[in-house]
Amino acid sequence: MINRDDMLELTRRMTPSRNCFTRIAGAYTDQERELGDTFNTRFLKLSPSDQARNLNMAKTIPFAKTNEQLKEYKFQNTGAGSMWQLLAGLRDCGLQNDVMMDVLYEQILNNYDGGSAVGTYIFVFHGTYDIPRKGFDGAYIYDGDEVYDFIICTVGGLIDEYEPDKPEFGFLYPAFVNRSPDENRIDIFHANPEFPENDLIGVLLGE
Repeated sequence: MINRDDMLELTRRMTPSRNCFTRIAGAYTDQERELGDTFNTRFLKLSPSDQARNLNMAKTIPFAKTNEQLKEYKFQNTGAGSMWQLLAGLRDCGLQNDVMMDVLYEQILNNYDGGSAVGTYIFVFHGTYDIPRKGFDGAYIYDGDEVYDFIICTVGGLIDEYEPDKPEFGFLYPAFVNRSPDENRIDIFHANPEFPENDLIGVLLGE
C-alpha cells in the first residue's frame, strides 16, 4: 500500500521554487502511433512557463489518489534485458541515453491502448531528492544522508500536434516506500483505474 504522506512529500518538491527535476525527455506520435519528434533537455533550460506546465504534468502521478489511481507493483523480472533494467539504467544516467529512451518509447507505444485522434505523447522526467531526516517531533532535519533518484513517466493523448492533454497513464520508478527508494517496486498511475492498461503493466513488470 502506498503511503499518501510519502507522495505528498514528493509533490512539495515539484514547484518552480523547489524544483527537484534535472532533465525532461519526450516523444510525440501521429494518428497512426508512429514515433515522430523527440526531445531531451535539461529541465532548467525550459522557459519559466514551460517549467510550470511540465511540473504540473509530472506532479499528476504522485498527487493521484493513492491505492486507487496510483498503485504499487513488484517487478517480476529484474534480469538482463528486462524493463526493470531499462528503467534503472535511465534513472542512473539521468535520461541521457537516447537509444534507451527510444526503446522505452517503443515498448510503451507497442502496448498502450490510449491516446487521441491527434496522437500520443510520452514525457519522462528525472528528479533528485535529498531526503531529509525526521526528528522525534516529526520535524524535518535537513542533513539526511540518502538521495532519491527517480523517473516519472506520463503518457496521454494530444489535443493538438504538440499540445498534451492530461496524463492517462504513468509511473514513478523506483517506488518511494517509507521515505526511501525501493528498486524492486514501481508505482503505476491510471487516470481511470476502471480501464487499466494491462498489457503495458505486464510489459513493465516483466510478467
